[in-house]
Amino acid sequence: MTGLTVYGLKNCDSCKKAVEALNAAGLGHAFVDIREDVDLVVKVPDWLDAVGAKALVNTRSTTWRNMSEEDREIAAGDPAGVLIAHPTLIKRPVVEAGSTVIVGWSADSLDGLLAGAAE
Repeated sequence: MTGLTVYGLKNCDSCKKAVEALNAAGLGHAFVDIREDVDLVVKVPDWLDAVGAKALVNTRSTTWRNMSEEDREIAAGDPAGVLIAHPTLIKRPVVEAGSTVIVGWSADSLDGLLAGAAE
């Protein structure tokens, strides 16, 4: 599989699990820190198109819980703007494998990537 990229935060446990699983499966990848190394103005709209706001906005995060109800309503109307302004609201990791975008991490995520690699 070519073009496998993991977008996340270096200290995120889910991101660490994803990287460990990819390494163990022998799937080469690049890791990109969403706060430092990515143009979110370009990426966030693409991710929203691919998976939708419900999958991409992390409503379980501390950032979300600390937001005012007004800011949450703004997020519902303009998720891209809020995610770009607050990258920690992006559910992590976001994994791009060619045109496939996977948000979050589970054993199913790895199974899907391995199935895609076998094709």
